[in-house]
Amino acid sequence: MKRPLQIGITGGIGSGKSLVCRIFSCLGVSVYDADSRAKSVMTTDGILVMQIKKEFGGLSYHADGSLNRNYLAETVFSNPDRLEALNKLVHPRVGEDYLKWLEKHKTENYILKEAALLYESGSFRMLDKVIVVHAPEAIRVARVKQRDPHRSEQDIKGIINNQMNEELKLKRADYRVVNDDTRLVIPQVLELHRIFSGGLNI
Repeated sequence: MKRPLQIGITGGIGSGKSLVCRIFSCLGVSVYDADSRAKSVMTTDGILVMQIKKEFGGLSYHADGSLNRNYLAETVFSNPDRLEALNKLVHPRVGEDYLKWLEKHKTENYILKEAALLYESGSFRMLDKVIVVHAPEAIRVARVKQRDPHRSEQDIKGIINNQMNEELKLKRADYRVVNDDTRLVIPQVLELHRIFSGGLNI
């Protein structure tokens, strides 16, 4: 049975993976944004909502049912064990959501799954290839400070430290897109689009 080639795309905060995904989208490629979908699933999946409330308490949600992001962020980002506990609840439910989405796109040549924690969550194992979008840490920190003025440099570096080491990600990558403000990104994406459209003979 024909199925689309499943290409993962990841990169540390501020690397520009969302920009790269927008370019792929302009080429007509369907992109599953795992991070955005996770935010949705955390408020619409009744099982997950109950699990989060049980693990982190009723303050995890506002009275209107929306996620109390500030409370959860303060609870997990300074505590690796609590962050891991949250990820263990969220990642399996997002995985199920992805499979439902994939079924709707099964006639396409290839699709992209964008996720910041693609390797950390283990979801890379079900994908055919992985792209890592790379930029040096100093550039990434500067980008995030400009994009999110409410985040301090310490906050940003804390997020970076909770993500997989950049060198290890690059070693694991099947393909790289370098977004360091010296190389043009669009030609790199066009070349990958050409490769993936050919099917890779998988």
